[in-house]
Amino acid sequence: MGVKQGISLSMVAASLVFTGWSVGAWAQNPQGVVAGIPVNYDEAKVGTYTLPDALKLNGGKAVTDAKTWSKKRRPEIVSLFETQQYGRAPGRPKGESFDVVEKPTPALKGKAMRKRIDVHLSADKSAPVIHLVEYLPAAAKKPVPMLLCISFSAPSNSVDDPDLPVGEVWDIKTKTKIPANKARAFGKLDVEAVLDAGIGVATFYYGDVDPDFAEGFSSGIRKYYLKAGQSSRGPEEWGTIAAWAWGMSRVQDYFETDKSVDAKRVAIHGVSRLGKTVMWAGAHDQRFAAVIASCSGEGGAALSHRDYGETIAHLTAPTRYPYQFAENYGKWAGFPDKAPMDANMLVALIAPRPLLLQTGDTDFWSDPKGEFLAAVAAGPVYKLLGKDPLDTETWPEAKTPILHDLSYYMHDGGHGMVPTDWKIYVEFLKMHLHPEQ
Repeated sequence: MGVKQGISLSMVAASLVFTGWSVGAWAQNPQGVVAGIPVNYDEAKVGTYTLPDALKLNGGKAVTDAKTWSKKRRPEIVSLFETQQYGRAPGRPKGESFDVVEKPTPALKGKAMRKRIDVHLSADKSAPVIHLVEYLPAAAKKPVPMLLCISFSAPSNSVDDPDLPVGEVWDIKTKTKIPANKARAFGKLDVEAVLDAGIGVATFYYGDVDPDFAEGFSSGIRKYYLKAGQSSRGPEEWGTIAAWAWGMSRVQDYFETDKSVDAKRVAIHGVSRLGKTVMWAGAHDQRFAAVIASCSGEGGAALSHRDYGETIAHLTAPTRYPYQFAENYGKWAGFPDKAPMDANMLVALIAPRPLLLQTGDTDFWSDPKGEFLAAVAAGPVYKLLGKDPLDTETWPEAKTPILHDLSYYMHDGGHGMVPTDWKIYVEFLKMHLHPEQ
């Protein structure tokens, strides 16, 4: 099919729910303005652009073999994203520890065995703690593959499990923690569908690692890594997305100690800014076996060099989300065409491991076509490493999945995940995690 040219008022309204826009505001300004910055939704105005080449070394030499990719080019690209987009994060903390606060307990009407684990991110008892909940198929007789979901709320909100204790979440208005049942819930996890496939599910609240607001630095894990005499992070140091991704790696540390989990078959999943998070977690930590990124958009899997929907300028505007990225990211706001990195390179960093980019065909703000084009441009890296890319340059219709090693799927609708997406997730996970083994 060709590019979707027509955009109706109702379609745009659906795609702008996440930004807090109203239909009336759009009607008064059909071009769109966010944080004082115009938004382009017209394919005819995208213009031309040239993407940075994932298969060309910094010195200009072409990468033609897997060894050069893994030993030279991949580290170059990782360094670019660390210094110019997400920020450098520390390694595994020496004081990390795991406390099983609930031993395996029957749950979900006998379908699962549930465990609760506190992942301590520092020996300092005042430091943040990840409150992880893990569900394993009740009939499992051997270590199982796992889907790790980073969530916008506590597990008591994310999973339909009445026996879970009520967790705590951050209230953005008061900048304090409140009971999760007093806060809005974002997107339920279809744990049973995954369990039925013979795969476990684990989840934790992203705010356990770092709060999702600009003033949250002093309440999150990053303050524990300030250098002597430092009162704030430097321009290349980690934003919240890198912190949340770092937290996912700490959960992977735990999985490597859990004999009921096959730690070599752990897939990760997140939505929206948490889609960006799992893209970076999967790119940076090669222990993760597969990635499902939902509507990760700008700053995730959508191309920045392509002027459509949200841009670096929108992300890093002072009133929006500069705290989520390295401070250096903002310097590319007016010059995305000059940025040395783009989403095609981020997708390539996940190769040769399986990646599913899931989005919505009316989520124009997140640029679903831009995600598809990033995957197309990353295809040569997958091929170089002996894996199957999308194998097409034709943007598919909604509800037409491409499930290869590099996969893409759009539901019919807007931002986020919908219940029917879980069928595609499970199919993808079964293909690549092989729960039957």
